[in-house]
Amino acid sequence: MWRMKVVRHKLRPQGSSLEEFKFNRREQERVLRQARKDQQLVSKRRLQGEEEEDGCMEAAGGLLSKEEVLQLFRGIQQAGEERVRWLRSLRKALRHRETQLLFVKLENSMHVIVGLFSGSNAIWQLEAAYCLHELSHSDEASVALACLPATPYLLTYLSGQSAKFTELCLYTLGNLSAESEAVRKKLLSQGIIPALASCIQCPHAAVVEAVGYALSQLLQPKEAPEKIIPSVLESGLTVRLLAMLQADSQFGIGAAIECAWCLHYIICSNINDELLVAQGAISKCSSLLIKLGAAVASGSSEEGMELLISPLLRCLGNLLAGPGYDYCQEQLGDNRLLVALCVFIQAFLRPQSHVARESLWVINNLTAENAVFCSAVLCLNLVPVFVELLPYSKGINITTLRLLCNIAEKGPEYCQHLQQKGLLPALCATLRMADPEVVQLSLELLCMMVASSSQIASEFVQQEGTHVLEAIQYNSQEEVRLRASYILERYLNPHCLVNPVT
Repeated sequence: MWRMKVVRHKLRPQGSSLEEFKFNRREQERVLRQARKDQQLVSKRRLQGEEEEDGCMEAAGGLLSKEEVLQLFRGIQQAGEERVRWLRSLRKALRHRETQLLFVKLENSMHVIVGLFSGSNAIWQLEAAYCLHELSHSDEASVALACLPATPYLLTYLSGQSAKFTELCLYTLGNLSAESEAVRKKLLSQGIIPALASCIQCPHAAVVEAVGYALSQLLQPKEAPEKIIPSVLESGLTVRLLAMLQADSQFGIGAAIECAWCLHYIICSNINDELLVAQGAISKCSSLLIKLGAAVASGSSEEGMELLISPLLRCLGNLLAGPGYDYCQEQLGDNRLLVALCVFIQAFLRPQSHVARESLWVINNLTAENAVFCSAVLCLNLVPVFVELLPYSKGINITTLRLLCNIAEKGPEYCQHLQQKGLLPALCATLRMADPEVVQLSLELLCMMVASSSQIASEFVQQEGTHVLEAIQYNSQEEVRLRASYILERYLNPHCLVNPVT
């Protein structure tokens, strides 16, 4: 979920068309508050086992027949050293969807695997755990349900001494959680939230990262806001998640990425944003973004840094758009945040355009109701950065126009600054674009600009802007035609240029 800051304007008594433009734009922005989760995040993870890392396990072979799967099952029922060999062969075979379905349908197959997993032989237990892990990758709900008898043991082993085994159990739990609501319901009743809250305090970075992954799978389903997130908030997990948001954390960037996405899903639920703000979510996200901005600007950032920047931007932008906005401002710190956001825009505009777009969304939410940040944009001379973005597509120019509208709404002095930084020629170009939304936003921004000053209106006329508006009067959309006509008649006719309209 990605929310946009909505500004509540006081309309003038008579309700001029300019104010109607502003009001309509804000109403359109409300529609933009909808889910846009990154589908790549709802992916399952495979934890590489020690045997595979050592090269002792062959790559997965071809598909097996029902008889061959049955032979594997009979093999793991044998005792002694041969059982280990059969378990490893089964583990390799279970990487195929068809084999997974055949195996779980065999009578007592899962009973045997769970028995080995819960038994006292450490080698058999580990191999059975890897088999369960392979099964957890299935996209068939029936396979996840077949693994339910193993979940009490998976949760119990989270408190074990082996960090590697704990990590394996966490990724298996996360994979199972992603597939079935019935599995999630069972895990909740078995105490997965308290277990994760305890497990996240582990000193091992890999375990903390795995906790973040498992938790993120619980937080994404449609039932999460009602049935899962309240329990997460009560467990105190958010305090630990926020503690991971440090540039120099001993747990590394992987744990920070997973924890940041968890916070993003929690914030999107709108359950209790005020609690997160009180716990310092705004200051944590903004401080880390400032540090990451400095690293990107100096060329010293880690590979894959954008994977951490993206959830932080979403967390911050959504908190700024929420009901606790008034409490957020004290945690926002100084203007270095704006500088960092502009660094992300320039650094990721081409290679990772979504990071640039989301940075613009945060700036939009910062400037929507805050004249201080609008003034900071001017003082830091950031307007030229935004003007240069107007030719770009993929939502970049649309979001840029929205934040420029935020600045223009603050009054004539702000419009004058925008004019001095070359906005009018850029608007002449965006008014000619094919995207209807770009044209609409350009008209609204232009309306505020020419309404603020006859000098700005005259300059627009000198740049042959009237010809652009006259061409728009042939647009297929009635609303666009009416807006262009209104600007021409109200602000750009010769009488108005001599006697500016107030």
